Amino acid sequence: MAKKKMAGKSHYAEAGVDIDAGNRLVELLKPVVGKTFKSGVITDIGGFAGVCSLNVEHLKNPVLVSSTDGVGTKLRIAFMLDKHDTIGIDLVAMSVNDIMVQGAVPLFFLDYISMGKLDEGKALEIVKGIAAGCLEANCSLIGGETAEMPDFYAEGEYDLAGFVVGLADNEELLGHQLIGIGSSGLHSNGYSLVRKIFFEGLKMSVEDYVEDFGRTLGEELLEPTRIYSRTISNLRRDFRIYGVSHITGGGLIDNPPRILPRACKAVIDKTSWTVPAIFTYLQKAARISDMEMLRTFNNGIGLMVVVSDEETSEVLLRLKAMGETAYHIGVVKSRNEEEEPVQFTGL
Repeated sequence: MAKKKMAGKSHYAEAGVDIDAGNRLVELLKPVVGKTFKSGVITDIGGFAGVCSLNVEHLKNPVLVSSTDGVGTKLRIAFMLDKHDTIGIDLVAMSVNDIMVQGAVPLFFLDYISMGKLDEGKALEIVKGIAAGCLEANCSLIGGETAEMPDFYAEGEYDLAGFVVGLADNEELLGHQLIGIGSSGLHSNGYSLVRKIFFEGLKMSVEDYVEDFGRTLGEELLEPTRIYSRTISNLRRDFRIYGVSHITGGGLIDNPPRILPRACKAVIDKTSWTVPAIFTYLQKAARISDMEMLRTFNNGIGLMVVVSDEETSEVLLRLKAMGETAYHIGVVKSRNEEEEPVQFTGL
């Protein structure tokens, strides 16, 4: 006996999950994601898992390096502006920058997007941003998950997570001068405090034009996080890099010690770089102390690189030739047990 065709919506659709919309989205994403594929990618998106082959002939002791992260409450700014095409760059940056400091070259990235009700247009914009970040990082976006979770999120809201795998030579994981590479602004850290200051304390709107920034508050706050993997890969080809610190949550106080030997300290000259306007504006508006600023935000330094005395000038020239804003911000010195691992001059 022939089966009767089901009339109307399926029970799952009535419960708030649209399988057909999910399938349509996959088809829309294929050309966007395909542009990120490097040699070695074996599968297309839409399968159960992404597959990527490894070329390790050029490495003495190959190791895989991985990291996962999200974007945090910076998502709130995207919701407020209803602008979703750059937040994916932040998602890639937060994971890729963390493996890059371990000497790894990113191989592939996976994303997770969860919405209360699947909005195909919004999801497409998000993934376009993720793909743009992967292209900037020279990393393949080989898969992910888009989940529809009715009644779990407020209308129009969503959450993001990302996961990256890279390849490194363990011989390289094992200086003396500190070079700071400029950030593009807040990146993706401190937004809980930032939102409290601007929207609760100052009663500002994302549409407000701020003379100090030369653009609206929303445009400043949604500025994508810088991705540094190509920059560091370029440096490693010609220079000995003794360490790289991603200046993320914890700022310039908590992150540098993660790469320093216990017997060493970083002495950083706070006057050696130009602090972007967003940080000075926040500090004045909320009367934040210098030390709290340095622990909460990157203060204009997105990455710290440790190099030899002899190569400092050449590294700075190379960075500037690549279009980076770079500064000689300090030095590594021996440390007594009672001393802090990071010290500042010029406060």
